[in-house]
Amino acid sequence: MSNLVLELRPGEVMIVNGAPIRFRTKSRLELTAHARFLFGKQIMQPDQADSPARRIYFALQTAYIGVEEERARGMESARTLIASFKDATSSALAREILDRAMAAAEADDCYGALKLARRIIRHEDTILGRITPPAPVALQAAE
Repeated sequence: MSNLVLELRPGEVMIVNGAPIRFRTKSRLELTAHARFLFGKQIMQPDQADSPARRIYFALQTAYIGVEEERARGMESARTLIASFKDATSSALAREILDRAMAAAEADDCYGALKLARRIIRHEDTILGRITPPAPVALQAAE
């Protein structure tokens, strides 16, 4: 693994291998070994898991950065939530993305699974009207 350098601002939180770390000063750190980590806006608090897609993200997050006993429960919860979401959605693309997210999590690539889950959150937000989708870009004919 190549080293990963992160710069964090005062007050930012990072979770490494299940342990939350709050930075008091601007910090630059270098991870020199494999670690399960999330920081900043990647971390979802339990009260933010207020929709089906967000509950999937939170379950995958727990499977990724939780302590050992939490990780197994997170995976089981993710399986159940993903199956329910797939049954409820009419979107073939959403079902495909969820299949890829679960496969990634089961292959111990929970970070990749979380990236896919964020796509499902954006999809759900658009459907539920939580965000305004970007305006379509008008295509111009080549001149």
